[in-house]
Amino acid sequence: MSAETRENRLKRMAMRSWRRGTKEMDLILGPFAELRLSGFEGGALDLYDALLEESDQDLYPWITGAQTAPERFAGLIAEIADFARSGRGA
Repeated sequence: MSAETRENRLKRMAMRSWRRGTKEMDLILGPFAELRLSGFEGGALDLYDALLEESDQDLYPWITGAQTAPERFAGLIAEIADFARSGRGA
């Protein structure tokens, strides 16, 4: 089995960002992935990939600030929340 190329990984992660299961998370993570993922490197990509494994029912309150995000994701969630509030995804 061959390793996933960076290009394929970015495409897979972008697709998973747009097809979350809830429209709200599609509209938050989809644009974020399109505009930011290509600038992410190893550890940051790994963290975002792990974030994509979380449920929308957990992610949405973390991003909106209704609940505190786990420490592991706190910085990334803050970045996504700032992006979403800025309207750059709209």
